[in-house]
Amino acid sequence: MKTLKKISFYSLQLTLFYVLIATSNLNAADSVKVKPIKHMFAGSLIIDNQTCMVPNKSVFEFVIQHRFGLINNGYKDFLGLYAPSNIRLGFSYVPINNLAVGIGFTKERMMWDVNAKYSIIKQSVTGGWPLSVTYYGNVGIDTREKAGNFVNNIDRVSYFHQLMFARKITKKLSVQVAPSMSYYNNVPAYNYNLVAGNVSREDSIQPTMNNAHIAMAFLGSYEFTDKMAVIVNYDQPMTTHFANNPRPNVSFGIQMATATHTFQIFLGNYQYIVPQVNNFYNQNNFKTSRYCIGFNITKR
Repeated sequence: MKTLKKISFYSLQLTLFYVLIATSNLNAADSVKVKPIKHMFAGSLIIDNQTCMVPNKSVFEFVIQHRFGLINNGYKDFLGLYAPSNIRLGFSYVPINNLAVGIGFTKERMMWDVNAKYSIIKQSVTGGWPLSVTYYGNVGIDTREKAGNFVNNIDRVSYFHQLMFARKITKKLSVQVAPSMSYYNNVPAYNYNLVAGNVSREDSIQPTMNNAHIAMAFLGSYEFTDKMAVIVNYDQPMTTHFANNPRPNVSFGIQMATATHTFQIFLGNYQYIVPQVNNFYNQNNFKTSRYCIGFNITKR
């Protein structure tokens, strides 16, 4: 685990160094026309993570993200297909160039999320930048009637911030590294006040997790035909909590894409869909085959 964290950290350092080197070379002659690379990824999602792609201005997207139950029970619930599932319906719009804003609703935790994605720089065909950098963030609200140890409505709110560094290496292969921070206003806690009245509420309830959680995502796409690709995704937790430390995510699948649709079907051990919930609370151990079948459908 320590080795994976070191790899994640040094990957980010090398990416930032690459950006600085590229910046120093941006004294390109006027004769060199900078053209951004097109179609680095086929859509705005690779399995459980956002990609650096922001659609063109005035594009409207409708996204369905579905995760079936765990496959561990085998035929009993038909590899989780008949087990309780999770689903998110999302909508986004691009009002100006390089900026997408959206809203979504997820079955698990009855969570609403408002999100935005902004393309900061784009990889160029000739001259310009050697990679793309995009920011993504959201605010999530848990709207269950009674849940956790919520006291005030602000306890229901969580946040997610991610900076994506992506590069189209060849015509067929694109990769992305993305550090992220998730933040919860309210985190799980244990009540140590075994005898009522002995201590105050503040002293008796102790948090089991930090409010903030850092993670690193790695994803890639390899197109083996004009419309089909192999997709992979790995998420490494970086923060160590007092208890309930989340598990890494491993997922892989197939993507089919057209000009107006992207369809992905995959196997992975993330089940919550909303990124801060996945990063904070995932306890499915990929080493013990705690995977679920999932799919994403994007209509532009």
